[in-house]
Amino acid sequence: MSENNVLLEIKDLRTYFHLDEGVLKAVDGVSLTIQRNQVLGIVGESGCGKSITARSILRLIPPPGKVQGEILFHQNGSSIDLAKLPPHGDQIRSIRGRNIAMIFQEPMSAFSPVHTIGDQIMEAVLVHEQVDKVEARRRAIDLLRLVGIPLPERRIDAYPHQMSGGMLQRAMIAMALALRPQILIADEPTTALDVTIQAQILRLMKNLQAEIGMSIIFITHDLGVIANMADEVAVMYLGRVVEFGTVRQIFRNPQHPYTRALMQSIPMIGRTRGEKLASIQGTVPVPIDPPRQCGFADRCPEFIAGRCDADVPPLIETEPGHQVRCVLYESERV
Repeated sequence: MSENNVLLEIKDLRTYFHLDEGVLKAVDGVSLTIQRNQVLGIVGESGCGKSITARSILRLIPPPGKVQGEILFHQNGSSIDLAKLPPHGDQIRSIRGRNIAMIFQEPMSAFSPVHTIGDQIMEAVLVHEQVDKVEARRRAIDLLRLVGIPLPERRIDAYPHQMSGGMLQRAMIAMALALRPQILIADEPTTALDVTIQAQILRLMKNLQAEIGMSIIFITHDLGVIANMADEVAVMYLGRVVEFGTVRQIFRNPQHPYTRALMQSIPMIGRTRGEKLASIQGTVPVPIDPPRQCGFADRCPEFIAGRCDADVPPLIETEPGHQVRCVLYESERV
């Protein structure tokens, strides 16, 4: 990996919420590297810390949440540690949208219901660039056309409730791309959409990535989408990365019991009629003052007493570029 090609480095990211019940460790020691023109997929069940990781990058964590660690954004030969910037300061606000943009999970709640779609896209342009409203409106129409919204000259004056879920998601992508960011964070961008619209939006994002040359952090629970979109994959569980590798490594040789369980849960063509789908027993626990052990220990079919519950396993490289956090591979540690 070339250092000149690295765009974002996340080092030992910890996002904790200090509650009356204890410390909720939503993200607990995540380290990731995002390269230029790369798609990094982050997968895991709901409650694993995927969205909080994304929001931590942009310092969008509400109180009493606190972000610790390093989030190094490399730009023009220099580095900025986003974790040290005031979350409401001018510097992080200048980076949001312009350099790092985000597509939120639910566009209906992410858009303001009392402003038109066009006004909200134009606002991003007007805040960051020295253009007048006429030029901002022209660019907003071009963006809506780019993401495939029909009659953009009319749709620009529509309110969110006047558009379908698929169109709103496209409008959210248009707003995120308004300033041609270097990094696009897509947080479950296709969850609420039917498969036809989902395929169109995924194709759109791949085409736009090739055209603009941006990097994408793609967060989803859908492994099929990850197989189609990502170059590298981070599997998260209980606020930690439990496996990391290329798409080929993760899908052809999943090593962590949690990753294998996720793979087995994918519906497959050719199953016997009436056969039950495989599922992972239990649920992701709430990480309030979690014990020092493997987070998946209570649900793992390969649990080893005295080892899995003794401490948090380190990430171990089992092959070049492929890392796993599991005691089953400790003997392979170099």
